[in-house]
Amino acid sequence: MSLSTNPFPDDADRSAIWTMLVPRDIKAFVNADWSMVEDDFIAGDFMGINGNKDDNPDGWTISFPSLTDYRDEWLRQAREGQKVVYAEDQEAGIHRATSLTEIEITSERAIAHKKFNGEIALADGGKDVLNWQTLYFCRKVDGQWKLTGFVGYLPYPMPKQG
Repeated sequence: MSLSTNPFPDDADRSAIWTMLVPRDIKAFVNADWSMVEDDFIAGDFMGINGNKDDNPDGWTISFPSLTDYRDEWLRQAREGQKVVYAEDQEAGIHRATSLTEIEITSERAIAHKKFNGEIALADGGKDVLNWQTLYFCRKVDGQWKLTGFVGYLPYPMPKQG
């Protein structure tokens, strides 16, 4: 069961990408269980770009040149999240803050636009603010959508240019 509604119930490809990047990714992250998502990646074709919350691409860095580098950071962040005492269900809060309604598919490639914009109440009265966006790059392999990389930790919304 997902804590958010799939916006692509009649589109098998977009639905599969959404399921991979929203309910499965969130549950795995909250549980700090990489095994739930490890098969969602093409390890030899993976690279993660950290936008460093900068709207200027000159400030972006290859923080994750390999899937191993990304996995280690993902697990570090997930374990840090498990130490936080929330006043509400963390998984439900992440779902509430997450939006993935734009997925462009061309042939066997896709770009999924995942946005985080919300808060999760903390037990101490504070709040955990989720406010960034990520572009995920996917490729269909043997009928399954897999992740080849991303540009993440981008500002959301992006500042208007011009």
